Amino acid sequence: MKRTGQRSWRLIGIGMAIVVLVIGGCAGSRIKGGESAPSAKKDKGPVPLYYDFGDVLVPSELKVDKDASFVFRTPGFSAGVMALTGRVEINSLINFFYNNMTKDNWKLISYFKSRRTLMLFNKENRWCAINITEGDFTTYTEIWVSPTTMETGSGTETGVGSGLLK
Repeated sequence: MKRTGQRSWRLIGIGMAIVVLVIGGCAGSRIKGGESAPSAKKDKGPVPLYYDFGDVLVPSELKVDKDASFVFRTPGFSAGVMALTGRVEINSLINFFYNNMTKDNWKLISYFKSRRTLMLFNKENRWCAINITEGDFTTYTEIWVSPTTMETGSGTETGVGSGLLK
């Protein structure tokens, strides 16, 4: 009978040691102010990126198709087309571009929404057209950025593109 009493005290001692180790381990993962250690931070998911156009944010789920893209750069300015593909739901992509383009001071001029969506934005000296086409398994996106051909405030075309549409 004496043996069962010793065995239960041993089990209680082992249980208490485990509790102390668990509590000590949890306390070690905290830093001042009760905040979690940096390694314990929750992953907030993919981070959107600015690619060739410094003021057009792109979700990281979209990957650049270099063969279908063409971007012209000069110091302080870039224009052209950037083609992207990815598995993104079209309505969330439309909302993403609407919200982030307005944050980057683009003004939504108009849009057409269907299986193929076209969003047209304007800034002081540039236009941006975003074409989103929903495929069976992939969403295709083209981002077109172009300088304006209108003189600011005049409403008349400059000599750059005045003969193109006549």
